Amino acid sequence: MVQQERPGSDGEHLVQQRLGTIERADRFYGDQVLDHLNVRMQEFVARQEMFFLATADRHGECDSTFRAGPPGFVQVLDARTLAYPEYRGNGVMASIGNMSENPRLGILMIDFTRDRIGLHINGRARVVMDDEMRAHHAGLPVDPIPGRRAQLWVTVEVEEAYIHCAKHIPHLQKVPAQQRGARAWGTDDVKRKGGDFFGAAAEAGERPPFQRAAHRNEHLRGGLHEDIEDDQDAAPAPGSGRVPAATSRAAQAGPAAGAGAGAGREDVVEELNAEFLDRVERVLARARPRGPVEDDPAFRGWFDRRDA
Repeated sequence: MVQQERPGSDGEHLVQQRLGTIERADRFYGDQVLDHLNVRMQEFVARQEMFFLATADRHGECDSTFRAGPPGFVQVLDARTLAYPEYRGNGVMASIGNMSENPRLGILMIDFTRDRIGLHINGRARVVMDDEMRAHHAGLPVDPIPGRRAQLWVTVEVEEAYIHCAKHIPHLQKVPAQQRGARAWGTDDVKRKGGDFFGAAAEAGERPPFQRAAHRNEHLRGGLHEDIEDDQDAAPAPGSGRVPAATSRAAQAGPAAGAGAGAGREDVVEELNAEFLDRVERVLARARPRGPVEDDPAFRGWFDRRDA
């Protein structure tokens, strides 16, 4: 019998090993993680009015954003495919730009008012022009509100769908429509869009040119792997895939060898840290896509026009 691959990333599996949460994670994977939207998930998606979207470019630089529309603006095309419209925005196209380099995305839908529960959907995106989308899905709604007519659609091939637990989700109440104030979809009026609420534009002449910080995974130094003990003889959990610490270079040298060279526990920990970091770096390197679709030599970008 072929063993089913565990859901999740290599990185999360490494951290589970380090913190001893493999059994708990496997229970969650087994009970809650699906590769499709079941009936109850489809019903949940169909009534949502907003979601949070996470994307990353080919270098792993991340962006998170918010999407909203009338109930049903996210279309469930089938159990493994959903689609949502891209309305007029600020013109930056950060999310769509990321998808053009890296089609992986994450969606988080949270129902704050009724069920107080959330749904995670991870998958693979494809960007489609509105006319092309409607040519293949004639039943899509046409929104009567100017500015809320889709310029593009994003279709999502569902790869993982799972619950976001309710324990920290606040219970919010909807304000009646007459008390909300007018919201102009697609407007370019600065004040109606929120103006310079955070004062960023006011600082435009004072701040230096924008530069992205040059760093490479400094967050991996320290934290989880700083408390490594001399557990060379500790046996890995059955079926965990964990390599015993005794196989590391520092552990193979042994405490006596380290002491003979004037090295103390700090030296052993430092070497173990370096080895752990190297392993994580290799995992991240494999995870980062080097191109949009490596197995599709005819790839023409995510704008899926049949006349391209």
